[in-house]
Parts: sequence; C-alpha cells; structure tokens
Amino acid sequence: MRAAPRPDLAALWRRVEELSERRGQDPAQILATRRLSHLSGVEPARIPSVVAGTAAEEPLEQRVHRRFLRLRSTRRDKHGREWSLAAIAADFDAPGASLGPLNAGTGLPRLGHAAGVQRFFGVHAGFLLADSKSAVERALALTSDGPGDLEHLSHLTGMTTQAIRLTLDGRPPRLPLKEQVHQRFEHLRRTRLREDGQPHSLSAIAKSFDASGQSLTRLAQGEGLPNLAAAAGIQRFYGVEGGFLLADDTEALATALAAVERELEPAGQQQENPMLAVMRAHDVRNIVARAGRLSPRGWKSLADHLDDLLAREGQLGRPGAAGADRDSGEPAAGGHTAGRGAV
Repeated sequence: MRAAPRPDLAALWRRVEELSERRGQDPAQILATRRLSHLSGVEPARIPSVVAGTAAEEPLEQRVHRRFLRLRSTRRDKHGREWSLAAIAADFDAPGASLGPLNAGTGLPRLGHAAGVQRFFGVHAGFLLADSKSAVERALALTSDGPGDLEHLSHLTGMTTQAIRLTLDGRPPRLPLKEQVHQRFEHLRRTRLREDGQPHSLSAIAKSFDASGQSLTRLAQGEGLPNLAAAAGIQRFYGVEGGFLLADDTEALATALAAVERELEPAGQQQENPMLAVMRAHDVRNIVARAGRLSPRGWKSLADHLDDLLAREGQLGRPGAAGADRDSGEPAAGGHTAGRGAV
C-alpha cells in the first residue's frame, strides 16, 4: 500500500506556532518566510500560497533550475562569491559544462549530477526534486523539532535491516549510486503494494508521470539510473519524500529516526541543547584530541577546509547577534541550520 498522505501544511504551521509560544520563542521569527525558504528552496513569495494549498506546482525543469540558482546565491564560498559551475562539478568528477543546461534552465541534470550538487552544498537528497508542498513540509518539521524497530526503519528508509545496523554502528555501507537507487526502487515496489497485494506494474508507475513502462525496465533490472523526471515521478507515485532514492544510508536513517522521534516525543517537551547533541553525535572530544597533533600548517589547512564547508552550507559569516538574525529571518549560529542532513 502507498504511504500515508502528507499532513496538512496549515495544521502543521499552527502546531509549530503553538510549540514556539510554549517554548517562549517568537513564532514570527521561527516561521519567517526567508528562513523556511532557505531550508526548503521554495521561493519566499510562494510559501504562503503553498501552505494555504493554493500554489500551482512549477514544472520539474523550472523547479530544479530555480532551486539550483538559490543554492548558488544563498550558499556562497568563503569570499562571498557564487561557486563556479566548474568548482561544483569537479566535486563529483564532472566538467563544469555538464551543469550548463541546469544553470540556464534549459535541461535537467543527470541523476548522479543532481546527487553531486546536493552533496556539494550540504542539502538533503530531495532538495532539487521535492515538490513545493513536501519541501515546505520538511522545513516546518525541522522547525518544530530513540530508534524504532528495525523493520519499521527499513520501511521508512528503503535500507535492509543489516545496512541499518551497520549505519547505527558508524559503518554505513558504500553502495554505487546505481545499485542504491535500484535497491530503493525494488524496496518501494515490494513494500507498497496494490490493493490486491501485488506490486504496481512498471507501466502503471510510469503512466503516472506520462512515460512508458519500458522507460523503467533498465532501472528494474539494475542496469541503469532513471532520469531526474522519472526519479521524481517514482517518488511522487509512492508518496515518499523527494530524496528517497538518492539519500545515502546515513541521511536516510537520520531522517527516519527524526520522524520517529517526533512521533514519540510528548508535545511541548523541551529539546536537548542542539549544540550539545551535535557535539555528542560527532564525538567532538575525539576530534579535538586528534587535531591537537597537527602542525601549525595543518591547523591552517583545517581552518581553511572548515571555512569552505561553512560557506557551502550557508553558515560562514552569519553573526549570532540577535538583531542580525531578526533582519535576515534566518537562525543564529548554533540554532537551526541548513547543513548536511539537516535541511
């Protein structure tokens, strides 16, 4: 059977408002459209109509193009300049010209290139693909911020229970993208069945996005990747989020666990200090101990690398002063951020 319908955005918006007030936070700041836009990639002017359910969905090619331009304009390098197409593409061993059609809005990138762009900028694996409703829904869920059983997590992520165990132990499997997408697609077909208990046919899936069943044959056989439009259509057909096929195991599991945690957490319960949670999750003491063995030149290299990572994720040079954050509508350093796996 298909996934449950996504929640009503207006109701989710109201819950975030109420939760913010109970925690003594300003809902207007928490729900600032520029902040939600930064998290979701949806244009600020479109967010009210998306929440109200009155926004017409943009064609996929236009949506992916506009999200890419927003990434380049809002997540700049440490000098405040937009990342060049060559620098972005070099990160996944492709020529800068391969991103030309995406940058110009004249074509969709290959699936592997889309995954590379999202990894480069540290955004979630559905950032370019997600329709406006699911993108805003994800941003609102992040704003409102214990493993469940492995079978449930497997259903949510498309990962095998063994892969989940390895990932929880800090040893996530490293599958080639083609094999990962094939496995996730087969997982969807096996676990989201028709009313009669049979898998949906390739032709029925493809028909939902105006393609032929033949276009999915190579994917079903594990011999090739779908194009970006087909990947978006598959995820929409099964009602899963826009990064389901692309997310690496660590991100997929983190997303599922966050959803389970939100289900289990009593309304209004105080969250752990997010900085402490990050420090514990990434074993900061161990990192500092290892960094202490660096030479002065090594420290300089590490600082430069951190600046590059912060710039990619839109965090470099964002002051923690309350006035600056109120003006920008975005969270202060140490608050909700748009870093890897968090958007």
